[in-house]
Amino acid sequence: MPSPKLTVSQIRQHSRQLVRELDIVKGAYMGSGYTFSQCHVLFELSSHNSLNLMELADILLIDKSNTSRTVKKLVELELVSAKKVTSDNRQKMFSLTSKGEKALLAITELADQQVQKAIENLNEDQQQMVIQGMQLYAGALRKSRLQSKYQIRRIQKKDNAQVARVICNVMTEFQAVGEGYSIDDREVSDMYSNYRDERSCYYVITLDDAVVGCGGIAPLAGGGKVTCELRKMFFLPQTRGLGLGRRLLIMLLNDARKHGYKKCYLETLDRMWQANELYKKNGFKLLDGPQGKTGHCSCDRWYLLNL
Repeated sequence: MPSPKLTVSQIRQHSRQLVRELDIVKGAYMGSGYTFSQCHVLFELSSHNSLNLMELADILLIDKSNTSRTVKKLVELELVSAKKVTSDNRQKMFSLTSKGEKALLAITELADQQVQKAIENLNEDQQQMVIQGMQLYAGALRKSRLQSKYQIRRIQKKDNAQVARVICNVMTEFQAVGEGYSIDDREVSDMYSNYRDERSCYYVITLDDAVVGCGGIAPLAGGGKVTCELRKMFFLPQTRGLGLGRRLLIMLLNDARKHGYKKCYLETLDRMWQANELYKKNGFKLLDGPQGKTGHCSCDRWYLLNL
């Protein structure tokens, strides 16, 4: 298995070559006379019929001032038209002109030819590998960008109320309320104090100082010295699907190893399908029944990972 440093170096090397082969270094696309930014604006206006500056900036992942300069040039070239919004004269909606549609058609033909000539050098299996690889890497870059807005840190005393709220909100969302569920554990009201010993730890995920996710490890009650339990790992709906769960899980498992644990046990619910997928993808094996003495008899899925 390649080291992380080697993987990063190889990806950067191939990314540089890809950028050069796509003519991005030259600034203009395939001799069309238009910059890549201008081409992207034309593509998006064609897809959405009309957009304002803020909408374009959000889609293109560039700031409003750069978007404004790009659109202004396209308006000067008569490729894009601007129309004031009747409800707000300060705002404009932009759309392609007939000249812009013709320019986009020429650009699209160039792009299609470039891709077609390239994939002719690959068999069908290799073509699918390219598509899958590009999807995976683009998705990973997107997750990394979105994750950068969040902070993962150790729980502090001031977090107690917010953490309790996250736990209660998520468990209520999944109808995990009542006898046999961890929502009624006494520690919920003071997670900070209950995870301060040398064999436990608890983290929070914050966005602008608001706690939006959490999770920790502690010794499994009745599980011996070498088994820890993954406890109360929950995320509010808006944080799911961003890869934050995997990041937090890896941090917790690394901590478990440092604390001398050899196994990590957890309990969850079948209806928490995203959580189940996360655990399976990271090596947890489904068990036939519970272990230890957690008191959470209403859980119906149990997992164990050898560390």
